[in-house]
Amino acid sequence: MEVRPHRTIIRKKTKEIKVGNVSVGGKSQITVQSMTNTLTTNVKETVKQILALEEAGADIVRVSCPDEDSTKALKEIVKEVKVPIVADIHFHYLRAIEAAKMGASCLRINPGNIGSNDRVLEVIKAAKDNNCSIRIGVNAGSLDKNLLEKYKEPCPDALVESAMYNVKLLEDNDFFNFKISVKSSDVFLTVKSYKELSKVCDYPLHLGVTEAGGLLTGSIKSSIGIGQLLMDGIGDTIRVSLSSDPVDEIKAGYEILKSLSIRARGVNIISCPSCARQAFPVIETVKKLEKKLSHIKEPITLSIIGCVVNGPGEAAQTEIGLTGGGQDNNLLYLSGIPHTKVASTEIVNKVVQLVENRVKEKNN
Repeated sequence: MEVRPHRTIIRKKTKEIKVGNVSVGGKSQITVQSMTNTLTTNVKETVKQILALEEAGADIVRVSCPDEDSTKALKEIVKEVKVPIVADIHFHYLRAIEAAKMGASCLRINPGNIGSNDRVLEVIKAAKDNNCSIRIGVNAGSLDKNLLEKYKEPCPDALVESAMYNVKLLEDNDFFNFKISVKSSDVFLTVKSYKELSKVCDYPLHLGVTEAGGLLTGSIKSSIGIGQLLMDGIGDTIRVSLSSDPVDEIKAGYEILKSLSIRARGVNIISCPSCARQAFPVIETVKKLEKKLSHIKEPITLSIIGCVVNGPGEAAQTEIGLTGGGQDNNLLYLSGIPHTKVASTEIVNKVVQLVENRVKEKNN
């Protein structure tokens, strides 16, 4: 049983492109991606991290390619993983060409930083020859100096102008298989820039608040920025940028999508903050359940409520519900219907068993 959204999100129709075998834009689902933080030349560790990201649900993974040894390593990396790999390129056009030849599915570049038109043409040719898409990546922290002189500081007009200049550069060279990002570490600047960009182009947009911070602060900033845009129907793929384990970025990305009823993965736990009315230790119970149910990939809604004030109502809208009851008479619900009473000491084991049984039922 899914929680019914109170508002339907009308997503803006954008062009559909391909990043390897993954569709981005158009009617395709909003994808979640992350970036490795290993040395790309360390193939073993990079592959290990990508596989962990795949397991967490990553649709696309980006790796940094600062030198020729890194782009050469891509050839081995792409053989060992399933997700499409985006090569992160800055400044040197040869790295982009090498990455395309080595099997990258997408090149993250700022064409304006690549150099002369001849060099841009060479990159575009390599992308075409190797069925490689491009992401135009504009960042407030690395705007062209001419734009900074014109606008005096990073602002939405500057980011959008930079993006559209690069769009024209690719379009003039008959290349259309690209997506765009206009990121900033400032939530207001990020949101306004994407909204303005969405008005003037229909290419798929890669959303993110760049350099958002650590796990807690970065997740909050990203949720506010990315969430606002998604609610307005803007965005085709997302990356939550965190100073944390890249797997946390995937988890946070899915939590954002889950909270807006856009896309579901794993167990969605609805739980109360607990108070003096709680009949069992809610916070500790939820922590244990999150850990023990982290392996579940199928979308399941679960409510863990400490007392009867909101418990039955939440249980009516979730697949499995638990309401705290006096004298150790906590009540478990299945699809809103009372199922069985459970002692506080048995809650975790019983709920895990019910969730795993529900997964088996769904897969049969």
